[in-house]
Amino acid sequence: MRNTAKITTAVLAAGALTLGLTACGAEDDKGSDTSGPLVVAASPVPHAEILDFVKDNLAKDAGLDLEVKEFTDYVTPDTATEDGSVDANYFQNQPYLDDFNKKKGTHIVPVVTVHLEPLGLYSNKAEKVGDLKSGATIAVPNDTVNEARALKLLDANGIITLKEGVGNEATPADIVKNPKKLEFKELEAAQTPRSLDDVDAAVINGNYAIESDLKPAEDALVLESATDNPYGNFLAVKEGNENDPRVKKLAKLLTSDEVKKFIEDTYAGSVVASF
Repeated sequence: MRNTAKITTAVLAAGALTLGLTACGAEDDKGSDTSGPLVVAASPVPHAEILDFVKDNLAKDAGLDLEVKEFTDYVTPDTATEDGSVDANYFQNQPYLDDFNKKKGTHIVPVVTVHLEPLGLYSNKAEKVGDLKSGATIAVPNDTVNEARALKLLDANGIITLKEGVGNEATPADIVKNPKKLEFKELEAAQTPRSLDDVDAAVINGNYAIESDLKPAEDALVLESATDNPYGNFLAVKEGNENDPRVKKLAKLLTSDEVKKFIEDTYAGSVVASF
């Protein structure tokens, strides 16, 4: 049984609020204590599961005391890493982090990329894309990067056409061709699986799909390609903590043959090792 602390956004709300008052450069984080356990914030699936595998099977032999804290949103792990409530996090990709650092004034940096969760389009009402009716409503994540990623998935599969050259800030306003006259409902990423009974289809992040007992490799109407995909998920820390010996140990373990086999055996293509 996993012995993982579950933390929600509300639990660390006070810590997150102090970020705006005390946001400072990484240089203010001198003298961090590296003698205690390495506390890592993670989304429950698959990130915390992968970390728990490391904790239960690899950490002791490597001399690493690892503590995993689960977060159910995409904001608190970074604010908690910035304010020192946790030492590191494992849940995000580079475009998301770049956008978050820019908007929140945080100083989070990647350490090592571990896996990819292909984004997928799912439906309880259609068995294939062609079954989507004219005027169908599609739920998409409402954060900047994941909404753009969702729209690019639909574009790559010929469902819509986006304005040429649009990047990681694409919105429905950038759609230039929409032959099915699709409507888009913007929701918090964690809510998209729960919307499946209320919309015609939803673009869902891989971790939330798996948590909802969806099997991306089998259930998605269309699924992101893993080839040359920029959305690999990585271990991240506050700038200046990259050389923490505990972080280096965890980075090595997360990219070990044992973890690769665990990912392959556990997720059967719904999560893909990126190393």
